[in-house]
Amino acid sequence: MPTQPNEPDRAASDPAEPAPEAVRPSHGDVPRPDPAPGPEAAHDASEPDTAGPEPADDEYAAAVQELEDRWRRALADLDNLRKRHARELERERAAERSRTAAAFLPVIDNLELALNHSDAAPGAIVEGIRAVRDQAVNVLELLGYPRHAETGVAFDPARHEVVGVVQDPDAPPGTVVEVLRPGYGDGERQLRAAAVTVAKRE
Repeated sequence: MPTQPNEPDRAASDPAEPAPEAVRPSHGDVPRPDPAPGPEAAHDASEPDTAGPEPADDEYAAAVQELEDRWRRALADLDNLRKRHARELERERAAERSRTAAAFLPVIDNLELALNHSDAAPGAIVEGIRAVRDQAVNVLELLGYPRHAETGVAFDPARHEVVGVVQDPDAPPGTVVEVLRPGYGDGERQLRAAAVTVAKRE
């Protein structure tokens, strides 16, 4: 009776079945999959690598340049305005000095006439000088500097300068008894204070 071959022998003789002891390739021969792209690779793939600044940076640079140009123009305009104001102020000062000097020309003319008639009667000369004085006082008042030579008024340190204190029973204490030098102007437009003597206080 013939013997049946065992299962291992049949498997080895069947070419359709793989060999049980098949040799596997080494790890060096197996191709490895590419590593998964990281965040940086994904970022590089999504944004093209272009040379030069970003469009937003260009806009910011243009805005900064425009503001700088406007700032420089404003500084130049301010400097021109300051120079123009200085020139106008100097012209106004010169014009004011000219108007003031012209206002006193008639006073000088009348003084010249008084000197030309110095051989006249003394009374006429005194009247002429008084008229010239009144004319000059009027010019100062027109320029905004009225004359102050009042007596019997209360002493005011803003308008009066005390040069003496006298005993006067007819004058109330602290009032102006005599004006030695008239004052001109008021407040901030005061040319000078009046020099006065004041009644002594009890």
